[in-house]
Amino acid sequence: MSNEKLRNIAIIAHVDHGKTTLVDQLLRKSGVFRANEQVQERVMDSNDLERERGITILSKNTAVNYKDYRINIVDTPGHADFGGEVERILQMVDGVLLLVDAFEGCMPQTRFVLRKALELSKTPVVVVNKVDRDGARPIEVVDETLELFMELGASAEQLDFPVVYASARNGCSGMEMDEIKDDMDAIFETIINTVPAPKCDENGPLQLLFSAIDYDDYLGRIGIGRIVRGTISRNEHVTICGGSDNNERTVKVSRLYRYEGLKRVEIESAQAGEIVAVVGISDLAIGETACDSENIEPLPFIQIDEPTVSMMFMVNDSPFAGREGKYVTSRNLRDRLFKEIETNVSMRIEETSSTDMFKVNGRGELHLSILIETMRRQEYEFAVSRPKVIMKTSDDGKLLEPIEELTIDVPQEYVGAVMEKLGTRKAELLDMISEAEGSSRLIFAIPARGLMGYRSELMTDTRGNGVMSHIFRGYEPYKGDIQERTRGSLVSHETGDTSSYGLFNTQERGRLFVGPGVPVYEGQVVGECSRNEDIVVNVCKKKHVTNMRASGSDEALRLTPPTILSLEQCLEFIADDELVEVTPKNIRMRKRILRKELRMKQSAHHTEE
Repeated sequence: MSNEKLRNIAIIAHVDHGKTTLVDQLLRKSGVFRANEQVQERVMDSNDLERERGITILSKNTAVNYKDYRINIVDTPGHADFGGEVERILQMVDGVLLLVDAFEGCMPQTRFVLRKALELSKTPVVVVNKVDRDGARPIEVVDETLELFMELGASAEQLDFPVVYASARNGCSGMEMDEIKDDMDAIFETIINTVPAPKCDENGPLQLLFSAIDYDDYLGRIGIGRIVRGTISRNEHVTICGGSDNNERTVKVSRLYRYEGLKRVEIESAQAGEIVAVVGISDLAIGETACDSENIEPLPFIQIDEPTVSMMFMVNDSPFAGREGKYVTSRNLRDRLFKEIETNVSMRIEETSSTDMFKVNGRGELHLSILIETMRRQEYEFAVSRPKVIMKTSDDGKLLEPIEELTIDVPQEYVGAVMEKLGTRKAELLDMISEAEGSSRLIFAIPARGLMGYRSELMTDTRGNGVMSHIFRGYEPYKGDIQERTRGSLVSHETGDTSSYGLFNTQERGRLFVGPGVPVYEGQVVGECSRNEDIVVNVCKKKHVTNMRASGSDEALRLTPPTILSLEQCLEFIADDELVEVTPKNIRMRKRILRKELRMKQSAHHTEE
């Protein structure tokens, strides 16, 4: 197939704007699925976590055929926490499909990826999706998109982008609002006519840049990338070079694949412009180049966004350790974490002085919590510390900290509450835009540590109506201390099962995180104290049996239902002297030092110092 008939595009969209549904439709319309084939909805989100949260974490590849054209489609993650992924993905493509919701308009996470795409001179195509939605305002959204392009410094050619109106869910699209047809042809035609074919030298010596890595239990590591020059064949010997540490070695390409729909199809050879998957290079790293052994010319390596948040992962040593997980040793934990960084490029793992503890650095709380949740589902059991922000020192010795740009959409009546809360977290208001139907968009610059634990507060302050998202802005001088959590923990006094009687006597002290009949251990955090101090409580206490038993008095104990915290809420809640214990079945919070007298000793020791 000649390059003229090939198109490589990436899809950019904010979380929830319908990107994965759109790809489903393109696959259906191009005949990838047989008419009678049962297909899972949102077929691109392959792992359970992505399906549950409805977000795309890892970029994926697919290819559709339309007429006699072949369109490689690469999905990009919308979350800024996965910025390392985005930039590499854009290296593989010539154009980007920007998907915008006809009701919500351009959202902050699309800005982040779009800015990168425009800087790399990719050709944009805009698809306004969900035009059938109530309150859709497609024409205004196109104007907003144009303003965004201007703000991000798009070139004159980029500003002249084509617009397609669509409803991916209903499988219809059109070039004008009143010309929408029941097919996706308008999108296919626009891609073919707008996005340039890859400009590559098919006859030169081979250069293939690996931008992503996949892993298969049978095939091992799979390098995915675009052939920049020349051709590659199965069983050929190539030299791997470049990347972050330029480790030159010659390897054999044992298998070669390309994408057809969602499947990898084995091929004998491929030429410049194609996106391929290569098997046979066991120690391949992202950013390395496969070259012709006679002409070793590595392609430039892309800087990956630096991690901004770190956490300690450690072996679980609670009284319940080893009961619920399958992989519990430090060896299991170490192997799993080091396997993660093979494909998760913006994550770093550091060994510590203890063999049972590892420092994991990532691009934000979400980046790390997704790793924790994934490991939990793979039956790992471990404990993690509170996330900490990674500071830097400038050349002149000043302390610098990561600053995020935070965007909050909230109904007008809650603006005051949001501003007040964020003021104490050292946020600085950059812009405030009044939107339709009495809602406002607030844009702040805020230290990354000021964001820790804010999401749940926003939900409480706005009765669940606030929507927030943030992207990394850069490092700036340290903004001073931020007031920490103002409430202490309720800590279990002994190991046992919680009783209604014990919980009933504890509930006036604060908010409980456990219900009756739950196994707890000494030192476990079972609730939030209503005052700013930790209180040890006896939630396992049984009522003394007297022979004068008033009938019905036990049944009359009115328990307030416990607040069950999610993993993210636990990470946000814990203090520096606490840990989150993560097992396949439970997420518990606990004190680092479980016994009360040892905790007292430690705090007395600190006070003396």
